[in-house]
Amino acid sequence: MPDTENSDNSAEQVDFGYGRVEAEEKLHLVRDLFDRVAGRYDLMNDLMSAGTHRLWKRQMIDWLAPKPGACHLDVAGGTGDIAFRVNTRLAGEGRVIVCDLSENMVLQGRARGWDRGILSGVEWLVGNGEALPLAARSVDSYTIAFGIRNVTHIEKVLAEAARVLKPGGRFMCLEFSPEQAPGISRLYEIYSFSVIPWLGGMVAGDRDSYRYLVESIRRFPAPENFANMIRAAGFGGVKWRPLSAGIAALHSAWRI
Repeated sequence: MPDTENSDNSAEQVDFGYGRVEAEEKLHLVRDLFDRVAGRYDLMNDLMSAGTHRLWKRQMIDWLAPKPGACHLDVAGGTGDIAFRVNTRLAGEGRVIVCDLSENMVLQGRARGWDRGILSGVEWLVGNGEALPLAARSVDSYTIAFGIRNVTHIEKVLAEAARVLKPGGRFMCLEFSPEQAPGISRLYEIYSFSVIPWLGGMVAGDRDSYRYLVESIRRFPAPENFANMIRAAGFGGVKWRPLSAGIAALHSAWRI
């Protein structure tokens, strides 16, 4: 007789910080996490990085060099930092689409846009980067900043990026790196696991979520390994730059 025992135990397990959860559960955990912290997300980013994340994002947009008339997609777009910068570069001649898994993050971003007087040119979608609600070959450029390490399947996100980009379209990813320069790696580790969760508890009222976010950095592939994943997804001209002694890395590629 065929062995049917434990037929349900083959569910895929994936990382959630240092823990392991079922793949389907991770999507809900990540969405719930960002729904909870959405209201203090920008403030926490400024406090955790002493504003450095804004310099990194500026470097990404400078390297992207968006041109008027382009259609740009920002995935895991959070509260609009990247979208607003791209929209400014497009100078009213183009289209920016933000897609984020968390509805609360999208609501925060849309409200921030209204506060800045941005009433057109930026569209907001709630959606999963592993199954984008967009047509194939429909965007000229794609960015994802500090979001790809939180997805369930990195390969699926990269495949979707390749699907929605036009041939010759630009892919850029800004993400924290698990490897830092030897001179700062120990200090950065102490800061990450002691100060950041404490800040999360004090400012956002959610220490555990920020502990997870720190752990997720350690689980993310090293920059060279991530660059190989980008190539395997159908991209060429893959390059990456370390930022701030390797605390973050900026990846660039082109849709073949």
